[in-house]
Amino acid sequence: MKDELRAFILDNYLFGQSLKFSDEDSFTETGIIDSTGVLELVAFLEERYSIIVDDEDLLPENLDSINKLTGFLERKGVGQLATAA
Repeated sequence: MKDELRAFILDNYLFGQSLKFSDEDSFTETGIIDSTGVLELVAFLEERYSIIVDDEDLLPENLDSINKLTGFLERKGVGQLATAA
């Protein structure tokens, strides 16, 4: 899942640049994603992982790094769906 999220970030926000960032790096603090970009990220998450991102989910604690995204998706049950399939 982390590789897929990283590929999406690289392709859609960094346009394939080889900028290195860790799974802990904040998207907003490093300038990778701005507030408008979050909407595109949410649309990707909802479509790719068949989840609904509620307004109360739109927090940096959920969406501001690869690790935070992974944890958020797991709390939404995405990891459980993958292992059950």
